[in-house]
Amino acid sequence: QVQLVESGGGLVQAGGSLRLSCVASGRTFSLYNMGWFRQAPGKEREIVAAINWSGGSTYYADSVKGRFTISRDNAKITVYLQMNSLKPEDTAVYYCATPKYQYGSISYPQGYGYWGQGTQVTVSQ
Repeated sequence: QVQLVESGGGLVQAGGSLRLSCVASGRTFSLYNMGWFRQAPGKEREIVAAINWSGGSTYYADSVKGRFTISRDNAKITVYLQMNSLKPEDTAVYYCATPKYQYGSISYPQGYGYWGQGTQVTVSQ
């Protein structure tokens, strides 16, 4: 059974930084793509960043390019989201996710089938 556990959320002032972590278990972590999504109140969930199984390919939403960095440590079965220059509009619940199957496009949201419980990120003015 795949389990994803996020941590690292919190309250930060605009311009600040946070690093989210997600520990995965239940299958061979290094074989699967990983992604970070977010959902703000009243909005649909959106993909923020994604990384392929090896770490050699990444994807970022336009809204976070140049500010967020996704990375993974397969030995620690962990994926990270470093968030810099945070803005109030980054406020959301952030979810770690992974596809049910190997391969496929990392930027295709519908391909993700396992989700963490989410961690709240709040950016104040």
